[in-house]
Amino acid sequence: MALFTQSYSSTPSSVLSSLSSFRSRPYTGVGVTYTPTPDVNEVYPGLFVGDAVAAKDKAFLRRMGINYVLNTAEGKRYTQVDTDHIYYRDCPGLRYKGFQLMDLPTTDISKYFHIAANFIDEGISRGGRVLVHCMMGVSRSATCAIAFLMIKRGMTLTEALALVRSRRDIHPNDGFIRQLQDLDRELRVCRVR
Repeated sequence: MALFTQSYSSTPSSVLSSLSSFRSRPYTGVGVTYTPTPDVNEVYPGLFVGDAVAAKDKAFLRRMGINYVLNTAEGKRYTQVDTDHIYYRDCPGLRYKGFQLMDLPTTDISKYFHIAANFIDEGISRGGRVLVHCMMGVSRSATCAIAFLMIKRGMTLTEALALVRSRRDIHPNDGFIRQLQDLDRELRVCRVR
């Protein structure tokens, strides 16, 4: 009986980089081919929150009429999405913005709240359809969508979180929730003045 042995000489970074592309590759099993499908939900009229598969599928974006893309996980590292202006150069009329954020409680996402809100608002105000995405569409992208609703649509954190959660299963990390709570307090003070 032969024993199966395998050498694990891969470096950790090469393993992680191969994992980041795993989700976008078709799976071919015995008589079955599985290609990941885009996971997107409209959380507010004209505002969609989705995953990396949706963002990388240019034909899907065209079919959905998406003409603004906000990548809240731009980059080539694990859990980031390697799209940028160059990736979308063959998509005329598509506006792109990217933030290099990691999904960690220590990440300062708050410095992008107003930039994200302005970008999303521009798209919706011009009759566009905006996709805000990260790797899975549950933390970074949801946080930016919620910040938009608070800043540009006057919602409280509770209202914005409830609205987005009613349309998509989201889970912003604890650090992002704390930063949204800080934003909520700042906006309440501004509204009182």
